[in-house]
Amino acid sequence: MVEKCGSDVGGETMVVVAPTAGDHSHQLGLGGGVRVVDAPAPPVDLLQVVGETGKQVATPRVLVEGFAVLEPPVDAAAAAERADDVAALLAAFGNHLHERTAHHLGYPYNLDFDFSVLAQFQNFSINNLGDPFIESNYGVHSRQFEVAVLDWFARLWDLQQDEYWGYITNCGTEGNLHGLLVGRELFPDGIIYASHESHYSIFKAARMYRVECVKIDTLVSGEMNCADFKSKLLQNPGKPAIVNVNIGTTIKGAIDDLDRIIRTLEKCGLKDRFYIHCDGALAGLMMPFIKQAPKVTFKKPIGSVSVSGHKFIGCPVPCGIVITRLEHVKVLSTDIEYLSSRDATIMGSRNGHAPMFLWYTLNKKGYKGIRKEVQKCLRNAHYLTNCLKEMGVSASLNALSNTVVFERPRDEAFVHKWQLACEGSIAHVVVMPNVSIEKLDGFVEELVAKRSSWHEGKEFRAPCVAKDIGAENCLCGQHNKKSRIGQGFQRIG
Repeated sequence: MVEKCGSDVGGETMVVVAPTAGDHSHQLGLGGGVRVVDAPAPPVDLLQVVGETGKQVATPRVLVEGFAVLEPPVDAAAAAERADDVAALLAAFGNHLHERTAHHLGYPYNLDFDFSVLAQFQNFSINNLGDPFIESNYGVHSRQFEVAVLDWFARLWDLQQDEYWGYITNCGTEGNLHGLLVGRELFPDGIIYASHESHYSIFKAARMYRVECVKIDTLVSGEMNCADFKSKLLQNPGKPAIVNVNIGTTIKGAIDDLDRIIRTLEKCGLKDRFYIHCDGALAGLMMPFIKQAPKVTFKKPIGSVSVSGHKFIGCPVPCGIVITRLEHVKVLSTDIEYLSSRDATIMGSRNGHAPMFLWYTLNKKGYKGIRKEVQKCLRNAHYLTNCLKEMGVSASLNALSNTVVFERPRDEAFVHKWQLACEGSIAHVVVMPNVSIEKLDGFVEELVAKRSSWHEGKEFRAPCVAKDIGAENCLCGQHNKKSRIGQGFQRIG
């Protein structure tokens, strides 16, 4: 029988021919390979309304029967057949990942890396549990690599070795959780302030720590509205402020004005009764390599900075980096006799392979290589924005950003194919180091062709997205009398 997994290929569903987990009459469990079929209609309870169109689309759900974990066959011939089936399944899944990687534009992951030189270490259970700066009784670790990476980031953000503490996290969210936890421990009666466009992990942290969280309005760019921030601060006199500052928002790539936020805190009389965590998931690693960018530095009164390691740097496993002041982390640090170490981290076990991936990349590229990739991303993001506008597609690009925001495509299959991130009436492309001009050309060409077909037989009207990207970037009839649908695609440059 046919069982389906929930992975899709170009709008179709990848399936594996296999018996169900309960079918013990067939000992192989992994049948004759993988093929692509049309996905069945989803049940009603898996439908959700998308954006302002009122259109219902299926909520993805992973179905795993085709990949069921079954007992190994006892019979030698059956075991050999099972091994062949497993090899075929893995090969097909590898092809699937290659296709998905080739059509990946909506999420901030650098997919251009080669860590084959580190493959020799995959047979070791490398675990950096506990404090990265203190040895534990567990000897299979990579603390040497981790501390070297942390020293690099501390220098990047202007902290001396004897002034900082940090660790390599399992993801960017963990860095945010840690930064805000330090703020909560320093100011137990504090209030978290974060803009509406902050990453969802900020609000998750507030719920987890049961800290009051005040959401701040944003400008159309996605940047924190400091006038509203001041108003909200004044509504809570005497209460310390734990502030999340976005160094690149999730959807629009907006940079909060750190200097203005600090001035606002001081003008409201908080002086030293505030803690600032900088969420630099993607752009936090780009800003230091852009000359005109505002500086994120511990020379300013910030408490912590976190970035994702698998985003701009690129890594085969999710990871991140969090750096804070050594004096602050003492509020979290405790002795762990079981480890013969101290610990101030969020998690217990930590991936010891991730520091080696990061260390290898930083040594291979260096400042010069990273700066070159940052410049390439910014240049290509401007190119994409210009292409979209030339074709009559409303689009915007914040200064110092590689995130191009544009009107949401009306075809969910197209959105799925290119793995676009959408919110309301807009979508975005994050132009990463692995995204070439040729790939952007192909994307725009297909978008323009599809856009024409979405309105076939009807008078085309460009949607108004002025409230999301600004009237100056909206090409609807109201905001741009020359608004038109592109009749073809020509490369700009």
